[in-house]
Amino acid sequence: MEDIDLKNKEREAADNEMIEKAFQHLLDTYLASRHRKKVDIIIKAFNFARQAHKGVRRLSGEPYIMHPIAVAQIASEEMGLGSTSICAALLHDVVEDTDYTVEDIENIFGKKIAGIVDGLTKISGGIFGDKASTQAENFKKLLLTMSDDIRVILIKICDRLHNMRTLASQPANKQYKIAGETLYIYAPLANRLGLNKIKTELEDLSFKFEHPEEYEKIKQKLAFTENDRTRLFEDFTAPIREALTKMGLKYTIKARVKTPYSIWQKMQNKHVTFEEIYDILAVRIIFTPLDREDEVNECFQIYVSLNKIYKSHPDRLRDWVNHPKANGYQALHVTLMSKTGQWIEVQIRSDRMDEIAEQGFAAHWKYKEHNPQADDDSELNDWLRTIKEILDDPQPDAMDFLDTIKLNLFASEIFVFTPKGEIKTMPADCTALDFAFTIHTFLGSHCIGAKVNHKLVPMSHKLKSGDQVEILTSKSQHPKPEWINFVSTAKAKGKIQAILRRDSKEVQRKGEDVLRQWLQTRGLTPATSIIDKLCAFHDISRPEDFFQALGERSIILGDKDFDELTGKKKSNGGGGWRKFVPFLKSKDKVEQKPQLLVVGKEFNRKIPCVITEDTIGMYIFPDCCHPIPGDDILGFINSKNQVEIHKRQCSVATKFKSSFGNRILDAKWDMHKRLFFDAVIEIRGIDRKGMLFDVSRVLTKDLDVNIHKVTISADQGIFAGTIEVKVHDRDEVRLVMSRLKEVEDLKEVSQIL
Repeated sequence: MEDIDLKNKEREAADNEMIEKAFQHLLDTYLASRHRKKVDIIIKAFNFARQAHKGVRRLSGEPYIMHPIAVAQIASEEMGLGSTSICAALLHDVVEDTDYTVEDIENIFGKKIAGIVDGLTKISGGIFGDKASTQAENFKKLLLTMSDDIRVILIKICDRLHNMRTLASQPANKQYKIAGETLYIYAPLANRLGLNKIKTELEDLSFKFEHPEEYEKIKQKLAFTENDRTRLFEDFTAPIREALTKMGLKYTIKARVKTPYSIWQKMQNKHVTFEEIYDILAVRIIFTPLDREDEVNECFQIYVSLNKIYKSHPDRLRDWVNHPKANGYQALHVTLMSKTGQWIEVQIRSDRMDEIAEQGFAAHWKYKEHNPQADDDSELNDWLRTIKEILDDPQPDAMDFLDTIKLNLFASEIFVFTPKGEIKTMPADCTALDFAFTIHTFLGSHCIGAKVNHKLVPMSHKLKSGDQVEILTSKSQHPKPEWINFVSTAKAKGKIQAILRRDSKEVQRKGEDVLRQWLQTRGLTPATSIIDKLCAFHDISRPEDFFQALGERSIILGDKDFDELTGKKKSNGGGGWRKFVPFLKSKDKVEQKPQLLVVGKEFNRKIPCVITEDTIGMYIFPDCCHPIPGDDILGFINSKNQVEIHKRQCSVATKFKSSFGNRILDAKWDMHKRLFFDAVIEIRGIDRKGMLFDVSRVLTKDLDVNIHKVTISADQGIFAGTIEVKVHDRDEVRLVMSRLKEVEDLKEVSQIL
């Protein structure tokens, strides 16, 4: 017994020494920071947490208090947070794991610390139901609290990072669960908050536990090629060091090696091997500005000096200095050609920019002269407002909620200008419709298109960095289901879905009324068996979809439906009459065409020719340019005094304008999407199996466009061809082209004018 007591005392002494040493390291880190030195409250929080967790151990065997100390250490050392955050980190598990309440914490440590601890405490009883992910539930509470105090999510990320660092002590199933959650939510969240170093470590640790073999293989290959990279780094940076020294700068140059996770991800996405990845090495220049207010210019002065040594890649200059990323990241990226024929990316940052790049918004606050918590960072606040909007619109499913949140944690951004010159940060691959919803929900829901750099584009037009965007609206416009395919931001997708859900219920109610009235006129009463029969007859699986179709009048009930119900007559196909719009040039058209317009002496040439569905047959449309609604057009009086319609940029019309100016007429469209026109689209790309299927699927299934003619030929792995489609106007052509560009291996899409 004495031996056991002795061992227990020795273990307790060793534990106390370890705890005291870890806490002292935390205090030393805090005292070395820029923060006001509120040591007393930190010691008070430590003693309180130590007593609360006394006798409890983690799965690794160490005293539980070591975890809160480690979380506080990350908050202080790696995020640069102050005493309030450190105290909350030390206390973050007290309410959840002990008998103490949030009220106890508030009475002892005040409202701020208690509020953060409350936000970090897991909740019981989910709003998504029993089958929902508990993590989704906890994450929702985190976000709700985060919108009031961003430090909640910062400390949660510290907590998650330490859990990932000590994940080896967990069983495999827990490892996969925690690693999966980390990669799906916490790494993107860290990135969105500018915590680049932490984001990278979270990704790598997740990869290590989810794919241990691949992780080890890449680690071994990185170690094997380390000497070659070191030699390349030294040779490449030697002349750069000489140039920077001549400029009188105080600087450091670091080698930045791609992480195993990012290498693996690139191998998967690009279908390449480790050896085929050329950008494993990058160079980072961190300098202390001679004048803090002139650091942006000094970045470009360094860039000019580098260009005198190496040739730069013209398409790979990234100016994040003048236009910081949404997460606060600032740097100037340039890709240079080394003497050995390799492209190497160089990142130029000031020491301030580097600290913000590693520690995110936390470091950003330290450079503010006023109270950091009162700092009105518009980008961060805009993001938090979007999170609030998502939380205000309850999703029926937990994974839908997480997907919506994740949509908003975009990694790469572009900068878009409003008509007044204001900069808006948007995710890469966003569309004009995304931009409209970002400005205002009303603007988005009434969007009919946009002017990008003063050129008219459809709402599906993908924006690029530097675009100036003016949204065009119409009071008669209303969100449609296909709009979901035009947007990529969480806000736009959420708003469209909410409006469509509301509209869908109204249309279904209208459809139910239509069915009820139709049955009453035929002496029948609504019943489940009748609805099921009609659904089967129209090949529709759900009654809701059937009511929707009735409400939209895409199905109109007729005699065939009645025969199906009464069993009098069977039909081979779907019975309801469906809407059909005739094509302009259809040979089956039985109506007599209007007579061609003949220009006489009394014809007023100053009045424009207005082309409508009723008057279109009065004009000649030559084959030289195939104008369709939406094109800028003109009229030309030919030798027979008939009016030809041409595109204004048509080469034939150009000759007419220069030779027969007195025969030129103004012409305008006044069409209402009732007629179809031919449009020919040229495509070119890499030949592969299924390419034609993918193209036809986009056109017929996704866009519901009628293909009139296809001509495709392939040679030596490259295919080229034309597709003739039926469209209402030029906007539809643009939509078709933009969607075709998304098809894999389809490299070029253009319209034959």
